[in-house]
Parts: sequence; structure tokens; C-alpha cells
Amino acid sequence: MNTKRRHLIGGAVAGLAIALACAQEAIDEAASTGAGAGAEAPRFEVDPFWPKPLPEHWLLGSTIGVGVDSRDHVFIIHRRASIDARTELGAEADPPTAECCRAAPEVLEFDTEGNLVNSWGGPSDEYVWPESNHGITVDHMDNVWIGGNGATDSHILKFSRDGRFLASFGQPELGQEPDSHSETRFNRVAEVAFDAEANEAYVADGYGGRRVAVLDASTGAFKRYWGAYGNAPDDTPTPPYDPDAPPLQQFRTPVHCAEPSLDGLVYVCDRPNNRIQVFRTDGTFVDEVMIAPRTLGGGSTWDLAFSRDAGQRYMYVADGSNHRVHVMDRTSLEVLTTFGDGGRQAGQFIGVHSIATDSRGNVYTTETYEGKRIQKFVYMGMGPVSAEHQGTPWPSGGGGS
Repeated sequence: MNTKRRHLIGGAVAGLAIALACAQEAIDEAASTGAGAGAEAPRFEVDPFWPKPLPEHWLLGSTIGVGVDSRDHVFIIHRRASIDARTELGAEADPPTAECCRAAPEVLEFDTEGNLVNSWGGPSDEYVWPESNHGITVDHMDNVWIGGNGATDSHILKFSRDGRFLASFGQPELGQEPDSHSETRFNRVAEVAFDAEANEAYVADGYGGRRVAVLDASTGAFKRYWGAYGNAPDDTPTPPYDPDAPPLQQFRTPVHCAEPSLDGLVYVCDRPNNRIQVFRTDGTFVDEVMIAPRTLGGGSTWDLAFSRDAGQRYMYVADGSNHRVHVMDRTSLEVLTTFGDGGRQAGQFIGVHSIATDSRGNVYTTETYEGKRIQKFVYMGMGPVSAEHQGTPWPSGGGGS
């Protein structure tokens, strides 16, 4: 029987409320008596020197995707059009008004040290570039997939990691009319993720659609799709989110991520509903969790990534409205702690949008709106949960990692 339990997570970490309301001495005392004993979580520090400065006076716009390949190279995608041409792109003016600056190419690739090693992307005669590119992920063959959430975006692009065009899936430029039952088009795709063993691509579909769609990762053929709670998707417009109303039986738009785990589950970011829903790979509903459920507007569940241990014990959820990352126990769906805060300094966020991990346990985030950057959070090992909200995870030594 499917369970539909809802974890209301707002201001406290379950099982640690008393300990986390006290100082560190109280936490230690509680641990000695068994309350909160053994509660640990991964620890991170921001590396303020990663990545290294870009060449050619390049600037990033709203940075709305991040992916990591098999070599731990980090790929990001940004929107050139979001850069203010009047104040920031003097070198591109005709005639140039200043030596700096220029918009970087849409896709940038960094090595583990933060060096830029490649760049590509943008319109071409070979394919239709999205009106508003959105999300970048690297599959198990090191191919790069890009969606789009513009008004006419209804397809997905697939490239080799060096930017060679491989395929386009879905009919492009079909306009805004949603059709969450179509097997020939998409509905403003947010992101794609992959099940390597099954060679399947999971599409968060999306800003116009209200479903998860599953494709053959080689051919792009549709295999199955579903909506919230495993229901058939319904494109009927929904009322504004009300934190005191019963749970909506459909996804709101955007459906912002759909991430398969190694143990046969799929975690879906139902962003404006402030929830993550968990399914089996056939679309059977398993569980859900509410995160910061009183968040309005853009919602709290923007993207997620798993830790790289064999059991994927932890899950990191990017919360672009509250400007933080939630560190969660993947199995229990409990929030253990959070890091980050609103701001433009290293370790803070403005619209943390996308998140990914590498093989060493490091976390990478990108920021949309006026954040316009990528950040690296270095894995510092496990440690006791010392605060519900850690704030800015500045390096303890005061320097870069």
C-alpha cells in the first residue's frame, strides 16, 4: 500500500528541536543523555577562490544549471541576455565604450581546480537553441543535456561534452499551450536526470507541463510519464499556493527536478508546492516531504542532489526563495541542518537555483536572478549537527580550500 505521509518541516529539525534551540553545551549534554545522540551531517566550507577568474573580460548572467561529468569536471549554463548591456557590456557596444566586459559563452566547463577548460553553446543552423535555456546535466556517457523554459521551448538538446550536437528530442518552438500527455513534445523543460542502469532520462516537464516524463536516453523515445501522487497529469490551472489548504493532487508549475536514486526511487521537486515527492521508477507514489511549507512565491524545492556514497545517504536541496541549502537524510526525509544565507558574499546566495555533487563529496551551486555565479562548497567530513541553520559556511582557516 502506498503511504502518503507528510513531513511538515519549517523551523526545527525533527528529533533535535530542544538541542538545536540551545547552545553547543546543551547539545553535548543532550547527547550524553541520549537526546539527539549520534546526530551527524556532512560539513562544508565555501571555497571563495573557485572558480578562477574568467578570460576575455567574460561575465556570467543568470546561471541556471550545473552538472558534473565522470572526471569531476563541472559544467554550467547561463543566460547571456540577462546581463545588463548598458552597465556591464561596454566591450560589446558598437563602438566599444570600455575595455570590459563581454558575455561569456552559454556553456562553460571547469576542471577540479577551477580552471576554465572549454566553452560553447548558443544558436546554430544544426539545432534550435532554447529561447530561455534552463538546466544542464551530464549523463552516464558524459553527454550534456539542456532544456529550455522560454515561452516557445518544447524540446531538449543533447551534446557531447565538447559541445558537438548529437540530438534534439521533442518538437521545438510549439508555443505556450501545455499538453502533459503528449509523446511528441515537452512543456518548457526544467531539467533532465539519468538512470544509468536502465539507460533512461527523467525529464522534469516543467514550466508549462505538470509531469515527470521518462525517455530512452539513446533514442529519446517516450516510455512513460506521471503527475503528482502518480495521478494522470492535469493541465487545469491551479489556484495560488495556500500553506493551510489540503495538499494539491497535481504538481504546480514548475516541476523543477526529477532525480532517480540508485535504489530505484525518483525524487521530484514540486517547487511552488514546497514539497518533494518520492516515487518508484514506474510512477508509483511512495512518500512526500514538505520543506519550509509557508514559503510563497517561488517555493522552496528548486533542485536536489545526492551524496556520492554507495547508499546516497544524504540529499542536498537548493532553496532559492530562502537562500539556503537543506541537508537531508534521504531515507527519513528529515532536514538535519542548512547552510547558506541571503547575500552576495562567498557562501551566501541570491536565488540558489541548481545543485550538483562530485565524486569527492563537494557541492556546487549556481544562482539565478542577480546571483549570476557558481560556487563550490568543499566537503569537510562528517560532524555533529550543531545548529539548525549554520549560516554562511566560511572557511575556518580564513582562506581558500
